[in-house]
Amino acid sequence: MTDRDFASLEELNDAMRREFPSAAGVGGVVAGEGSILAPMAFVGEQPGDAEDREGRPFVGPAGRLLDRALVEAEIDRGEAYMTNAVKQFHFTERGKRRIHRKPRTGEIVHQRWWLWREIDLVRPTVIVALGATAGLALAERPVAVTRERGPMTFCNRRGFLTVHPSYLLRIPDSAAKQAAFEAFVDDLKQARAIGQTT
Repeated sequence: MTDRDFASLEELNDAMRREFPSAAGVGGVVAGEGSILAPMAFVGEQPGDAEDREGRPFVGPAGRLLDRALVEAEIDRGEAYMTNAVKQFHFTERGKRRIHRKPRTGEIVHQRWWLWREIDLVRPTVIVALGATAGLALAERPVAVTRERGPMTFCNRRGFLTVHPSYLLRIPDSAAKQAAFEAFVDDLKQARAIGQTT
């Protein structure tokens, strides 16, 4: 890791692939997706199994739920930037299945420098932290999503802390799941409004 600047996202992504090779229990780098100067950047925890296999962020079950919420919140995914705090899928192998392993704090901290280089290149108006891992990476301290959910500042940048869509998938009760989804959509609408202010 150096203090070098990167001229483009492509250059940054190439450097990350060299810095973070795949290994036992760790997938390849899944780069962010979207354009420079996207008004909103969404930061999740880490890629999942589907993201690692496809090489794109938010394409698995949580990503599909996020897409639904973005439509409800009138946010065009094509005009947003999608990435993760940790760029690799961390997993435990059980037979033929790869089971998600939450990234360790040290891994989050180690990749934070790269996340900020990425954000510096994209220059979003507002950064949406999806879940506690993204919150920890961006706020540079542990965050309690249930208590701190809402507008937040990340290193002098406008931000918003909300739940990760995978949290919604784990709610067993259908009525509670629908209420949580509606609250999530409301969060995204609030974040969009923050991004539209100058």
